[in-house]
Amino acid sequence: MAYTDVDDVVGNDDVVIVDVRAAGVSFPDLLLLRGEYQLRLEPPFIPGMEAAGVVVSAPYESEFKPGQRVTALTMMGGWAERVAVPPANLRSTPYELDDAEAVALLGNYQTMYFALARRAALRAGETVLVLGSAGGVGTAAIQIAKALGATVIAMVHRPQGTEFVKSLGADVVLPLTDGWLQAVKDHTGGRGVDVVVDPVGGDVFDDAIRALATEGRLLVLGFASGGGIPNVKVNRLLLRNVSVIGVGYGEFINRTPGAQSLFEFGVGELVKAGLRPPPPMRFPLSKGAEALQTLADGGVFGKVVLEP
Repeated sequence: MAYTDVDDVVGNDDVVIVDVRAAGVSFPDLLLLRGEYQLRLEPPFIPGMEAAGVVVSAPYESEFKPGQRVTALTMMGGWAERVAVPPANLRSTPYELDDAEAVALLGNYQTMYFALARRAALRAGETVLVLGSAGGVGTAAIQIAKALGATVIAMVHRPQGTEFVKSLGADVVLPLTDGWLQAVKDHTGGRGVDVVVDPVGGDVFDDAIRALATEGRLLVLGFASGGGIPNVKVNRLLLRNVSVIGVGYGEFINRTPGAQSLFEFGVGELVKAGLRPPPPMRFPLSKGAEALQTLADGGVFGKVVLEP
């Protein structure tokens, strides 16, 4: 990666030009730059799928006006001082949030609202187990599950993340070490949990299925462990009436026009009710490579943002 000058973006009747005040750094960005993401791009390209800032110009018939604060799913190009975004990918920034906080709500919180409310059909009073709970997805999973009325058991594999995870409101925080499955069983009286949020994959996957109560649901969000893609022994699903559910938020909204507004609305209502993302880790835009390396090294709790 290189911090360099490029030609300025140009407006037309199809895009809104936004001065970027904060850009999200996410695990998909890391995979994309490693060539390990489902989307493959030939370099050079400008990464960055999430941004927040201020409108510079917009088509005359657009609902957006110069000076308006907005958030954007840019899909690419967000790590820049200025970005061009289709109007359909823009939303007004909630006044309660600064730009860095608003970026944190874009990918992770909308994904987890979609995962818990839609895919898992989470009900108040159920128990949710969150693996990899100190990262961006895990942080969102804890806060949204609590806001929807669930009891949350959070697993941490980085001991230094324990206090951070407790601060998010998790009811129980346990180390993701050998014997973690039995610890979860002990905390649920042997019953198991109703929902597992798994952005980790790898070696923990089989035990995650075993942690499910009858009619439990395991949400597959990714494979951050790097340990490969697990296989499902379907006889376990049959005998215990449990489900393994894929969560591909980006693919869903791409295939379901207009669906994003539903999940944005849900997250927005939780923000009005008091939900706030934890303070993000902030880097200047010029330190994008350093920010990404910090994420790769497991040195991030919550969300990382770049600020021009």
